Amino acid sequence: MNTLDPKECRSAGQRQAELLAQLQDIVAHAKSKAPFYQQALAAHEPSAFKSLSDLASLPVTRKSTLAGLQGSDPPFGGFLAAPFTQLRRVFQSPGPIYEPQGLTTDHFGMIRALRAAGFQAGELVHNSFSYHLSPGAWIIEGGLHALGCWVLPAGIGQTEQQVQAIAQLKPAGYTGTPSFLKILIEKGQEMNLSTASLRKALVSGEALTPSTRQWLAERNITVSQAYATADLGLIAYETPDPSQGLVVTEDAIVEIVEPGGSAPMPAGEVGEVVVTTFNREYPMIRFATGDLSAIDVPSLNSPTPCGRTNIRIKGWLGRADQTTKVRGMFVHPGQIGQITKHFPQITKARLVLTGNIGADTMTLHCESADASAAATIMRALVDAAREVTRLRCEVKFVAPGSLPEDGKVIEDARSYA
Repeated sequence: MNTLDPKECRSAGQRQAELLAQLQDIVAHAKSKAPFYQQALAAHEPSAFKSLSDLASLPVTRKSTLAGLQGSDPPFGGFLAAPFTQLRRVFQSPGPIYEPQGLTTDHFGMIRALRAAGFQAGELVHNSFSYHLSPGAWIIEGGLHALGCWVLPAGIGQTEQQVQAIAQLKPAGYTGTPSFLKILIEKGQEMNLSTASLRKALVSGEALTPSTRQWLAERNITVSQAYATADLGLIAYETPDPSQGLVVTEDAIVEIVEPGGSAPMPAGEVGEVVVTTFNREYPMIRFATGDLSAIDVPSLNSPTPCGRTNIRIKGWLGRADQTTKVRGMFVHPGQIGQITKHFPQITKARLVLTGNIGADTMTLHCESADASAAATIMRALVDAAREVTRLRCEVKFVAPGSLPEDGKVIEDARSYA
């Protein structure tokens, strides 16, 4: 059963009018309660917004600047618009960047994505997003509880224990990264334990490649994607027909702007995803994610076959900067400097990602004029890379001058087939 809520079926005119009212309200609220917006929006009056196109007059805030803003004004950089008594948790994402969670059950707005993926009340769901520091598991779990599902908080790792739990508890669905779902199924085959109860999955955190979707379909698992971030919650999600792209959530305004800029791109052209949410505790107004996508032009005039009428985006089409995602974790260019700053022997470094999504290899290529550096600092470098990125990383020393002079410190050479 795929139940739509009334907002998902609104006419374009009704949606525009109601989103405009919400925009005026959140701008007024943010200016009143959040120190950052008191300054950033000082020259903008909510009553001056007459259409959603007026949103383009507001400044863009980029995710890449959040860590600096939070460092100078901890813990949330002046974006918090509620007292701490109205918060349930605080999370830490790589950067480090801190994100608050409010008291509402589905703070991150995931219920629509779960419904579209076929999840139903009363079902047990195996949740393999991380429960440690980062918000991934809690983002999805709030939506599951709001829908009426119960949850096995599996987290990441301990694959044998997770397979045993699946075989015994027989969950109906899975949430997590697509590559880890594949790992669990393969481990079940190796252990001669059945994972056949899993018939649906909502995945996020990394690209869902066509080959992985097909591999899972051959094992009778229907997979849907959700596009969400720790700062914004749900942004867009797949419907039962994945060829339709990702439907924008009803709880946000999504723009596609010129990469690194603020001017909206023409419909259909690739640009940076910029999102405005109506979260009362942590409003994000014209927040640039750094991800590239494009408006699906047919969605401007026609709903999906299932009846959802909001605009659709074409999914993840790359990054506007060098930030990338590895096994569900963001890796930022600035982290390369954090890794190498205590190693003066290294004159230049470049992180190179190879392999397939979910089975990728992260290698830090380092130049050093000191031929003996590799032997003396290799282990410490590996440990530093893991501490900064929270991911396994290999280290390779290369000859001075061999790394490209193209300004990149992260090179994504993975296969997305």
